[in-house]
Parts: sequence; C-alpha cells; structure tokens
Amino acid sequence: MSRTTARFLAGGVAVVLAATGFSGVAAADTTPAATPTGSAVVVENNTFLQNAATSGVFIVPLPNASVAYDSTTGLSTSLPVTGGSVNLRGYYGNVTLDGSLLFVDVQTGKSVLFNQLAFSADRWRVTGVPVGGTAPVSLLRPTGIQHSSQSGTTQTLTASALTLDATGAQYLDTQLNTGFFTAGQGVGSFSFTFNG
Repeated sequence: MSRTTARFLAGGVAVVLAATGFSGVAAADTTPAATPTGSAVVVENNTFLQNAATSGVFIVPLPNASVAYDSTTGLSTSLPVTGGSVNLRGYYGNVTLDGSLLFVDVQTGKSVLFNQLAFSADRWRVTGVPVGGTAPVSLLRPTGIQHSSQSGTTQTLTASALTLDATGAQYLDTQLNTGFFTAGQGVGSFSFTFNG
C-alpha cells in the first residue's frame, strides 16, 4: 500500500467517525449532562414551632418548596435539588435547592427572605443568600445521629437533629431585631437525597 493510499484511508476513517459520532470528541460534545434530582427535607418539630410562634417568629417556605404538616413530627419543607454535585461520604460538593425561606417577626415587623438555597457537604450546612446580599449565610446544620449511604448514583443522608448555625442565629437576630434565635438551637431533623 502506497503512502498516498494510506493517507486517503486514514482520512476516510476520520470523516466516517466524525460523521457518525463515534469519535471521542464528538460523543463528549453532544452528550448532555444529566440533571441531578433529589431534595433536602427540613423538619421543624412542634417544640420549635411553638416556641417560635410564642415569640412572634414564623418561617414561611415559598415556591418551589413543598410543605406538609404532621401532628407528630411537625412541619416538613421539601426543597428540590436543581443543580450541583455532592459526595456525602467524602464531605465535599454543593447542590443548589429550589424555593425560598421567609423569616418574619410579627412583634418587630421585620422580615428577611433567603433565596439561592443550597446544601454544602464541604461545610455540612444549609445556606441561603438574603435578598439584597451576595454572600451565603449558614442557616442550619444537620447533627445528632447521622447516616449516609449510596446505592448506584443515589446518595442519601438522614440526621436525627437539625440545629441553627451560630452565623445564622446572629444574622437573624440582627435583621429581625429579636433575641429568639441562638447558636445550636434545636430545630428538628433533616434528610437529603441526591441522584446525579
């Protein structure tokens, strides 16, 4: 086989691979990234709800969060995963969550709204960016008995307790002009599912 024939054959193979999508580059460029799914579920137990209401403080989940109430466990707020990636066992990664949280103090007439909610495995916190701000504030920290597992591409985390982060407590007290929130304050429990 002459050099010229070999060049034509090599060129023809390259054209066929590119046209049919068999080349590594073509496959990588045309394969859409999988959209992650899952949710973070924040449960406010009845003790926290009653103490907050007595102090005039209410936490209102806003779309696209979904809410359910159980007289035994309390108020559950489910925040859908919208992006990011996480490795729970390796304690790294961050995922974005849909929905917003509105904190209101009816006694002082103050409120603060958190958008851009996220769960950070790096910091092991649920965070949110207050309207008018740019930096995320650490709000909640999964504590208590924690269990994480993975089956295929699905990772899960359950935490028997959920506490208020010190940074979040100070921020909320300042913004709402209240003394209700304290570092380490028990809120309820937490669960998280991520598939991606």
